[in-house]
Amino acid sequence: MKLNHWAVLPSAIALAALAATGVALGEADDSDASPIYGVKLPKNYRQWALIAPAQEAAPLDELRAVLGNDRGIKAYQSKTLPFPDGTVLVKLAWKHVQSPEFDPASIPGAATTVQVMVKDSRRYASTGGWGFGRFINGKPADEAQHQTCFACHQARVQNHDFVFTRYAP
Repeated sequence: MKLNHWAVLPSAIALAALAATGVALGEADDSDASPIYGVKLPKNYRQWALIAPAQEAAPLDELRAVLGNDRGIKAYQSKTLPFPDGTVLVKLAWKHVQSPEFDPASIPGAATTVQVMVKDSRRYASTGGWGFGRFINGKPADEAQHQTCFACHQARVQNHDFVFTRYAP
């Protein structure tokens, strides 16, 4: 019996697409999902490209770095708004600490949160196309913290597809 490779190809492509979508949408198997949105920490996000650093003033006093998956980086570089589905942005945050070696310098202290935004315009239609995840020590924060995500973004950056971070040149 001859196997028709052309008949198998669409199924293989579909399975690969589903697997890739899970990773692109921030859904890794080894972490818990955020309440409300079901967003998970993306696999290997620490290897993603830097979009921009940031410093939060009091009361947070944090240093932050926003990373993006390939789709997000391409959207930033081409100034594409709205961001395309499959964009994933990850914000790393640490306590802002004075460097013990060099007085004018700041360094990251203890990690505080990892925050994730996932663009899926159908799944998250009621929140501007974005799903949110806030993680502390690798575990999702409680539902009350996730209830505040979209309202904050909607009030301040609706005209930038609900994203605060701008690309650092």
